[in-house]
Amino acid sequence: MNFLRNIENLLIIPIIKRKKQKGGWLMAYKVPEELRYTKNDEWLKVDGEIGTMGITDYAQDKLGDIVYLEEIEKGKKIKEGETLTTIESVKAASDIYAPVSGEIVEVNENVIKDPSIINKDPYGDGWIAKIKIENPEEINKLMTAKEYSEYRKE
Repeated sequence: MNFLRNIENLLIIPIIKRKKQKGGWLMAYKVPEELRYTKNDEWLKVDGEIGTMGITDYAQDKLGDIVYLEEIEKGKKIKEGETLTTIESVKAASDIYAPVSGEIVEVNENVIKDPSIINKDPYGDGWIAKIKIENPEEINKLMTAKEYSEYRKE
């Protein structure tokens, strides 16, 4: 058992651990080390001049079952912090903001057609868009996994 726990910790470090909730559940949120995070719960994975973005495990859990993601225009120029799209769940609707400035070069059409993918795999198949990063300096404004974990610790 300890061996499996150690492997799990190597794959996704750290995990935000939450105290017991109503009903006695212990919640944990994945926070992959290689990503950067916003205070609005978006993540960014940087690969050269391209940033792949989505919403965090924490965000998808708080939203609940996601039922709609507004289409995103490929080729659109966006500024850091501007609304990129809107996401709706059975609980609420929320804006998703651009973590960096740039041009939308790719949109994940799979999550437009089936937004529930975001609930199942927010850091993998649930990515939302790819942005050609205009100003790499903006990446430094984003939180590291450790900083985001501390930010979301309640």
